Amino acid sequence: MKKAIIIGATSGIGNELARLLLKKNYFIGITGRRLNELKKLKGKNPNQVMINSFDCTLDNNSQRLTDLVNEMGGLDLLILSAGTGDLNESLDFTIENNINLLNVNAFTEIVNWAYKYFYNQGHGHLLVISSIAGLRGGRMAPAYNASKAYQINYLEGLRQKAHKNKKSIIITDVRPGFVDTAMAKGEGLFWVSSKEKAAKQIYQIILKKKAIGYVTKRWWVIAKLLKLIPSGLYKRM
Repeated sequence: MKKAIIIGATSGIGNELARLLLKKNYFIGITGRRLNELKKLKGKNPNQVMINSFDCTLDNNSQRLTDLVNEMGGLDLLILSAGTGDLNESLDFTIENNINLLNVNAFTEIVNWAYKYFYNQGHGHLLVISSIAGLRGGRMAPAYNASKAYQINYLEGLRQKAHKNKKSIIITDVRPGFVDTAMAKGEGLFWVSSKEKAAKQIYQIILKKKAIGYVTKRWWVIAKLLKLIPSGLYKRM
């Protein structure tokens, strides 16, 4: 039985992925701030779920993950689905800082821990839910876009490092467009995916051990277009 940890399993994509992996006969460890939501998942699958509830921005993530893995007896796949973002056209620093605390600081500690664990083990799969927003800056949510760009580049660095170290470590960067969760904010949203569809496509990305995946798949078109827009034109959008 494969073993996976889902960080941010209380809602959204993380919660849906946890449910899907249970159906695929994974033994999972789940984390999140809302203990009651984690207990709901465990209640339906008591023999397949371990719980460790904590706040990534406040706790010692490395120790929490070490404790959870020790309880589980190993780890094959770590999914980081914890993230935050808010529209912030007024540039309220508190909002920007809270985004960075989770999407940059906590992210770095968690993926750093995961890479080192898999390096010592000799193999493993790290998957992070970043965002297509990380491909360009955004006036409505500057810190969110920038934090996702940081994640994208950090993961690329880890991918390069794993290759250089000749370790069988898969680094996957999943870049969703709009998914029907609390993270989807703003008006005029298009190509909005259900959580169920997003989770199914992410599971296929896991099976294929892809480096980069877009959810839903057609968002790769938007990704290509974003990269092609000249800076002079983009700043007027």
